[in-house]
Amino acid sequence: MNRLTDWLLGLHGLAVYGIVGLLVFAEDALFVGFVLPGETAAVLGGVIAALGHASLAIVLIVVIAGAILGDTVGYEVGRYFGPRLLASRFLKRRSGRLDAARKQLADRGGTAVFLGRFVAFFRATMPALAGASGMRYLKFLSFNAAGGIIWGTAVVLVGYLAGNSYTKVEKTFGRLAALVVAAVVVAVIVVWRVRRRRSED
Repeated sequence: MNRLTDWLLGLHGLAVYGIVGLLVFAEDALFVGFVLPGETAAVLGGVIAALGHASLAIVLIVVIAGAILGDTVGYEVGRYFGPRLLASRFLKRRSGRLDAARKQLADRGGTAVFLGRFVAFFRATMPALAGASGMRYLKFLSFNAAGGIIWGTAVVLVGYLAGNSYTKVEKTFGRLAALVVAAVVVAVIVVWRVRRRRSED
């Protein structure tokens, strides 16, 4: 675990922006969120920024841009491949959640797109459902952008605050104790995500 934590916290600059941005983008565009949520990557981006290995402002821009662009690609995927995609075996196993997402979209329209950004399953599927439903792109974009900005800012700042705690511990108790704190932060995030996903299935 220490080696993994060292590697994550040892990323600098372009590597941070590239990996974090790609994971946030892919979560919505390519349904990678079912395997590795972009939210976790965004939180870790904030931690790394707090350690001084990356710019907080650039991490924020990368995460927000990745979220908005990823949703846009997901929207286009749903628009052109919606029926085929929704009929896939992978999504059929989650038909109950998909029906709930469709109902929210039908009842709330753009508001469902905005709120979907804050729930893991909806974050990965709502853009494609919006595209498949025929929602106008400009309407989708306005709610998508609002959700991406608020969500991206919030999750990165959560990581940034956790990272500041790591720095204080490192100065006071040394690197070993600080690595333990960082490992606990990562473990808590992973356990929280697993429990949240199980409750959604």
